Amino acid sequence: MRKRETMTTNTNTDIDLRPDPTRVILRFFVPGCGDIEPSVSRAGSVIDRVLALSEDEVESHLVSIYERFNHRHLDLERKFIHHAELASVRLDPEIEFSKQRFLLLGAAFSHEFSIEGAALCNPSIVALPSASDGVNTRFVMSLRCIGEGHRSSIGFCTGEISPDGLVHLDPRGSFAHTGTIGPGTHHRGVMHRKLYEVDNDHENADYVLDPLPECFDDDQLSDRLEALIHDAATRRHAEDTSTLLRRVAAGTYSVEFPNEINLVDRVLWPEALDEHHGMEDARFVEITDGSAPRYCATYTAFDGNRISQYLITTEDFLSFNAGPIAGDAASGKGLALFPRQIGGRFVALSRADRENNALAYSDDLRCWDTAEPLQSPERPWEVVQLGNCGSPIETERGWLVLTHGVGPMRTYSIGALLLDLENPAQVIASTTHPIISPRPDQQNGYVPNVVYTCGALAVGDHLVIPYGIGDQRISVVVLSIQELLDSMEPMSTSSVLESF
Repeated sequence: MRKRETMTTNTNTDIDLRPDPTRVILRFFVPGCGDIEPSVSRAGSVIDRVLALSEDEVESHLVSIYERFNHRHLDLERKFIHHAELASVRLDPEIEFSKQRFLLLGAAFSHEFSIEGAALCNPSIVALPSASDGVNTRFVMSLRCIGEGHRSSIGFCTGEISPDGLVHLDPRGSFAHTGTIGPGTHHRGVMHRKLYEVDNDHENADYVLDPLPECFDDDQLSDRLEALIHDAATRRHAEDTSTLLRRVAAGTYSVEFPNEINLVDRVLWPEALDEHHGMEDARFVEITDGSAPRYCATYTAFDGNRISQYLITTEDFLSFNAGPIAGDAASGKGLALFPRQIGGRFVALSRADRENNALAYSDDLRCWDTAEPLQSPERPWEVVQLGNCGSPIETERGWLVLTHGVGPMRTYSIGALLLDLENPAQVIASTTHPIISPRPDQQNGYVPNVVYTCGALAVGDHLVIPYGIGDQRISVVVLSIQELLDSMEPMSTSSVLESF
């Protein structure tokens, strides 16, 4: 029997969101301590040279710095003072110098990082119900911002969708702003699994972790680690276990933004060692059944050599909590959460084997131990590998899942699956052809031949899909959900059985 072709009417918006190299953040900079290769810090010689300048030289150069940079940053003076304080541990406390010299010292230990200097791509989108006016739907869109050295951070933009599917983006902010970093909450199950991954989840780990509650803080962990070291004489590898636990714990942190910083100006910057070289492809979803923080996102943490899956949660996009997730099903890239529990458990799309879509289950949102096969590549446009394109969307007919397929010439296209609402392991239908593929005018970019999204939003019958083009820029397409579902090819009974 001839397979039906996917016939959906895509309404391409005129949105063309491009990277803005003027969106910069100010970072602490130590000459000689770059990321590329180990070297000796030159902080001492820089300090000596700043101290050797005449007061006239200090004042005139500081004026020049403010003329060039004051309009690019909020509260530049405060940031210079903070960086000077970090560097001043090398100063002789007996030395007295002017405030201007201290500010110039801070400037010498500062550098700008253009968070979007290379690219802007891979968005996800969620509704903001409290901000909606009863007619239009307000939304926040997460952005993968790629800067120098391919280091990725998470940015945001906002907008609204009208009942007839018109999408409007708000103007982007003038100042990018990173939040204040604080301690996070640790999870015992994650700790055990992280040590298991390196074959260290033995007696020492049990001694430290098992007396702790499922969720605990830095002080509680420190007390248990002190007890372990105190008993090191009767235990093997106590120092190794302690070091590993501290490293896992260092991956958990919180981020707080001031109320006066607009959402479009907030930037989640890599803070954990696991994400030192980037926070990639955040898949935000609104959890609708109250079983977790309202908004959750899984993302890929990259330390320069290996990748890890992390989870970030927030109630208001003002305060965030981030930390690692664990388990075999959370390895690799592309874990995407369902928006509610099914059968009393959290469910996620997984691609732990790097080429097939699968389903994973968890009791706590952070430990994903096993995954069961869901979909394997079989069509020409997905012969290289499959993956998800964000969290499933609940419809009356089933869970609508956007997928990405990679085909010849490493071309990325977007397709879709329909899963049973109560048994998502059952595939009801799928698209036979991509619903979005790179058009001729979308072939070029930072990474050619790629269209990719990390999540879509349903507004009535409209499916709003923001997507990256060439890992370089972002556009938005709107299509009819009913039309998309009608275009899918139902799975035969034999095909459904084969998916288990």
